[in-house]
Amino acid sequence: ATGEIALLCELAQPAIGVVTIIGPVHLERVGSMDGIVKAKRELIEALPVDGVAVLNRDDDRVMSMAAHTKARVFTYGLDERADLWASHIQSMGLQGVGFTLHYQGESLNVKLPMLGRHSVHTALRAAAVGMVEGMAWDAIVAGLTTQRAQLRLVAVPGPHDSILIDDTYNSSPDSALAALNLLHDLDGRRVAVLGDMLELGQVEEEAHRLVGRRVADVAQVLVAVGPRGRWIAEEALRVGMSPLRVLLAEDVETAVSLLADLIQANDIILIKGSLGMRMDRIVAALGKEN
Repeated sequence: ATGEIALLCELAQPAIGVVTIIGPVHLERVGSMDGIVKAKRELIEALPVDGVAVLNRDDDRVMSMAAHTKARVFTYGLDERADLWASHIQSMGLQGVGFTLHYQGESLNVKLPMLGRHSVHTALRAAAVGMVEGMAWDAIVAGLTTQRAQLRLVAVPGPHDSILIDDTYNSSPDSALAALNLLHDLDGRRVAVLGDMLELGQVEEEAHRLVGRRVADVAQVLVAVGPRGRWIAEEALRVGMSPLRVLLAEDVETAVSLLADLIQANDIILIKGSLGMRMDRIVAALGKEN
């Protein structure tokens, strides 16, 4: 809510502030997209004159914050007008993602051991912070290419030699679509297990239906979990997904039972939902089946 970030900034006195994206997450609490911009902008407004605001050049709402800070602005993104930008992004499936990194006229090919094309933005903002902190270019690239942490998105073994794509930490329309894009890049029968996306306010039905349309293009099987998951299923069916391939689960326990019966050898199973849905319990349960 408005004022929360400003209060934290009074306490922490940050010198560097990073704003990654403005999406409808927390819309239910804040009330409008403009409200989300205003709340996140408090971080940028609080930065000192010798600080740095690191902004995503690909998001117009984020870039609007550049006019509201005393600090130096450093931008990153896929837009070549950014200070640090990436091009030639190529998914390597479960091996990670490759791209070309550009900075001050220099270019370097990078192979990132993180899943999904959207992980390039994660790498860019980490590199941006390293650069404004004075790290050497070689050290930053070495850190990106050797990182081992996969905090929010990881592939784990599942039953019958299947692979579970554990993306259960949280969900939003943007991150769900990014996860489905990753699923699309992987070989095997693609199963999407998608739970409710929470705190979306007045756009929640529209957002779930948007995800449903993408699921129909990507997955061979959909398991929709929770009351809002029904919108995902309805939309997938509406655009042509076979009713035989769309399953509804009212809760996580039901989803586990359904999946235990349907998982086949070499399936690729994406599991994603808002943190409050506790979709991580599906991963834990299926892991025990392995």
